[in-house]
Amino acid sequence: MNKKLIALAVAGALATPMAVFAEGTNVTLFGSVQAEYATVDIDGQSSEASVGDDTGRSKFGVQVIEQLGAGLKAKAHIEYGLSTGSGAIGIARERWVALANDSWGEVKFGRVQSPFKDFAGGMTIDAFSYTSLQAAGSGGAMVASANGLGSGANGFVNSAARYDSPVVEGFAFSALLTPGDSSKLDPTSGVATGTPGGVDMFGAPVSGNNGGEDGEWDFQIAAKHSIQHGEHGFDMFGGYSRDNVSVAQRAFQAGDADDEEIWRGGASWNFGDIRLSGQYENINNASLTGAASCTTSGAMGGVGDPRGQCNSAMNLNGDGEIWFAGAEYALGNTTLIAQGGVSHAKKVSGFAPGRDARSFTIGAIHHLSRRSSLFGGYQRVDMRGPTVAGTNLNKDRNTYTVGIRHDF
Repeated sequence: MNKKLIALAVAGALATPMAVFAEGTNVTLFGSVQAEYATVDIDGQSSEASVGDDTGRSKFGVQVIEQLGAGLKAKAHIEYGLSTGSGAIGIARERWVALANDSWGEVKFGRVQSPFKDFAGGMTIDAFSYTSLQAAGSGGAMVASANGLGSGANGFVNSAARYDSPVVEGFAFSALLTPGDSSKLDPTSGVATGTPGGVDMFGAPVSGNNGGEDGEWDFQIAAKHSIQHGEHGFDMFGGYSRDNVSVAQRAFQAGDADDEEIWRGGASWNFGDIRLSGQYENINNASLTGAASCTTSGAMGGVGDPRGQCNSAMNLNGDGEIWFAGAEYALGNTTLIAQGGVSHAKKVSGFAPGRDARSFTIGAIHHLSRRSSLFGGYQRVDMRGPTVAGTNLNKDRNTYTVGIRHDF
């Protein structure tokens, strides 16, 4: 008996510090699992079909929130993504620490999403985000930069600080900064991956980081304003993104390489079961890993994948614009969706011809519960461009998909 009492006393003594440490702290395990059967048919290529989640919806992670008192909170967030169609363990997504207060907002430090993705427009107005029917990338109606500053499904910004303000009378804003004077963040330097010369096995530059240099900080700012007038809800948003081209990028890109700038504006209107949305993006001096490229999941495939096609990409060092429009109608537990847009990449004299991508998408999402849903639909992308050196740029695209997802 005495031995049992001693054992219980020791266990209680060990458990007490853990209970104190956990007081005021909330740890949440979260995630999403999705699988879709998607068929992609590009002119001149055999039809490709797969079962899995190549657009990056599936994920798991942990978020920790500790109440520090006086309304101040400390947060930590670690998240990994995976594909249900393969045996890969997972890839890095968001990972940051933060301080937050209801009165002055939240500031994050680490690897974060850009305001163009989850704050003002972007995936907040794309009903088919994280599916094969998404507007970013292969859909061609939203910029999906590989440096994470766009709306790409697996686009994240490394080495960043982000601030989100509280909502004051319907108005809020967000700002993101990533430090300059850091050649290790330059995607063409090869330091980030250890790849000699900063190129992959095909000789293409290694991408994945935006890279300011010589003290220039890359940044993005966005603002939005919400108004409720009777049964009508209006949301207006706008933003500006700047990716400062580095010395190494200038040398590699040649031509008229300059700092990439993207302007965005848009709005949405809600009335009853109806929602209409629109967005416009103006791109100047598309950089190598910025608007002239695309995230892997946004392009529906990596290097050598026959499904890969980034219809939102601009010509390197070139300008362009992207339009998006969408309509949603809720019919019971089912949402009917129609959306599309136009991506126009302007000609770069002596380097690349101009081209257009015109797309439309129709489909539906059926909610089985708050956490589980079915989705499906069809997307058509009509490419318009000249034949250059025997290569036909008019490779139209048809995508059919049906899938299921569960959030937890």
